[in-house]
Amino acid sequence: MSKQINVALIGNPNTGKTSVFNQLTGLNQKVGNYPGITVEKKEGICKLPRGVKAHIIDLPGTYSLNTTSLDESVAVELLLNKNDKDHPDLAIVISDVENLKRNLLLFTQIKDLKIPTILVINMADRMARKGISVDIELLEKKLDTKIALVSTRKKIGIERLKELIADYKNLSIAPNVDTTVIAPEYFKSLQETFPKEDLYKLWLVITQDVNFMPLEKNLVKDASSFNTKSKSELKRLQQKETIKRYQFINSILKETYKVDINAAKGIKATLDKILTHKIFGYLIFLVILMTIFQAIYDWSSIPMDFIDESFAAASEWVKTSLPPGMLTDLIAEGILSGIGGIVIFIPQIAFLFLFISLLEESGYMSRVVFLMDRVMRPFGLSGKSVVPLISGTACAIPAVMATRTIENWKERLITILVTPFTTCSARLPVYLIIIALVIPEGRFLGLGYQAMTLMLLYLIGFGAAIISAMLLNKVLKIKSRTFFVMEMPNYKLPLLKNVIYTVWEKTKSFVFGAGKIILAISIILWFLGSNGFTDKYENAESIIEKRIQDEGLSAFNQENIANDIAVYEIALNDSIAKNVYKIGPEQVTDSIKSYQKELFEKAKHQEIASFKLENSYIGNMGKAIEPMVKPLGYDWKIGIALITSFAAREVFVSTLATIYSVGSDEEDTIKNRMSAEMNANTNKPLFNLASGISLLLFYAFAMQCMSTLAIVKRETNSWKWPLAQLVFMTLFAYIVALIAYQILK
Repeated sequence: MSKQINVALIGNPNTGKTSVFNQLTGLNQKVGNYPGITVEKKEGICKLPRGVKAHIIDLPGTYSLNTTSLDESVAVELLLNKNDKDHPDLAIVISDVENLKRNLLLFTQIKDLKIPTILVINMADRMARKGISVDIELLEKKLDTKIALVSTRKKIGIERLKELIADYKNLSIAPNVDTTVIAPEYFKSLQETFPKEDLYKLWLVITQDVNFMPLEKNLVKDASSFNTKSKSELKRLQQKETIKRYQFINSILKETYKVDINAAKGIKATLDKILTHKIFGYLIFLVILMTIFQAIYDWSSIPMDFIDESFAAASEWVKTSLPPGMLTDLIAEGILSGIGGIVIFIPQIAFLFLFISLLEESGYMSRVVFLMDRVMRPFGLSGKSVVPLISGTACAIPAVMATRTIENWKERLITILVTPFTTCSARLPVYLIIIALVIPEGRFLGLGYQAMTLMLLYLIGFGAAIISAMLLNKVLKIKSRTFFVMEMPNYKLPLLKNVIYTVWEKTKSFVFGAGKIILAISIILWFLGSNGFTDKYENAESIIEKRIQDEGLSAFNQENIANDIAVYEIALNDSIAKNVYKIGPEQVTDSIKSYQKELFEKAKHQEIASFKLENSYIGNMGKAIEPMVKPLGYDWKIGIALITSFAAREVFVSTLATIYSVGSDEEDTIKNRMSAEMNANTNKPLFNLASGISLLLFYAFAMQCMSTLAIVKRETNSWKWPLAQLVFMTLFAYIVALIAYQILK
């Protein structure tokens, strides 16, 4: 039976830690969240020599054990808590060969915890080009450890690292630095108070309270209450400790680390001047973003259309192949529609994270963060918030997932909560049909009123996001210290393997994380729309057939059929005249009658479906909320559409098509039917400027998207935030729509 050891992979951001993790674990990895918190947890299995397996945990990027973020606190707590099932038997510190001095601060701290520690010097392929030489043998002796010189790009040193991991028991656990010299009397008192505890571990538990968040108190019983020094005094001691460690590191690197100053420096400095320029930097970023999101729209539309058509075809096949009944309807309209509602987002998510991964791997994303931070900071956001906010114009789901790059929890949470305000592509079908109904086609200074209205809806969405972020920054009482320390990593060609892993993991995370919630809500909405408790619902078919016998089809359907037949007759006669068809007058009459019968049956089934929906559970819910939506200028039919569009905003259009017995999701057909709809109370058109603007504003601000709620729950690890988001956005949308209607009517 093979043994398994716990290995913690830890290092500063941008040292290539993820690349080393991917090389060690391959596809034997999984991503989740640490229990009870929102920090991402990556773990995998690595097969080692002599039948040993390593359970490798990729800890969040950490500059030191003096924590300033939730991510860093997670890393420190795991290193200190021996009772944790993932507590490491071995720590591997990943360093960047060009920033070895800074990276060694973390190494010396971890080694002083008396955890066996290996140092990995990554990006070794850059050494010759940068004129760097390292005396590995002497450095191992000075640090009292083993070192693996690694290049994940050229796959050098990974086997050597695996051998060192398997042989971890022979590593020294002697500390590098004696931290007690910074305050001998204090540490002596501390040791006397807790004689059985490790001194450096005690020190970290006490000073952790000074920083971002308190550690679990049971790590060292009562140590966190050892407060003989004030917080300011403890901070000064931390600074002295850091100075002491850098003195130790400098003395070692003088002997072991050399840089040829005459070596080529590359074009990094020149590129940085251009990409972070106060004018050109923003223009370049804007062009890149526009290119990315245009590509997402263009490239994802083909697979999304294919997915949509495939699931529609699968649903029709189930209906025709299986016997009619509740089970068939559940599979065809509930389960398949729900799964389709999940899968259809995959192309957008995959393409977005493909581009984000390429930007991060190349080193450009760090420049973007530096550039945008000065703009976003006054609103309680960070430079990294700009990518989710703008990508929300494609879809809020991948946009919310993109907030994982924001280390600061408060900034990340605010970004998650305000991102759904940005106008996503799902709102467009609603916007286009309502704008076409209520906004005239005139122009002002060459710009169409309808185009200007659409642009304004995008602008007010983004404005609402920024203002909400500013308010949340003041309201949310989340303890969160923010220090803008931006590292500019070297430019490099993205590793294809890392990009593929990122896209795979993010997409899989959505499908299995948010997907199950979306599927569950889809089935609930299907059930509410496909069942009813009244006799009218049960006898819908016979009621509508009798009404058609007595009164005929609805006036709208009769007019549509007459128009379609006229067009069909003209086309048929034209084809006969051109010798496409050689048929006589009797066959022409039969063909027209057959087509007329087909249209009649289709219209009849549509009217039955409309009547059933009206009298279903969801139809009764629509009627129940009519008094609430009436002040906004809506009736119960729009009430139903508001409820069903919670599954996805674009469902608003297809729901109205069913309610109005249109039998087609084509915009012109639905628009004509909606424009003919009269308000039962005023006997005036239901859709006018006042009700149209009210509806546009409601959809601009309301959440109306269960998929976004599901992904917010997934990313915040709590139902508290998505429910608060749903309530606030719905109330805000209602109030704005109410004011707009009451003023304009």
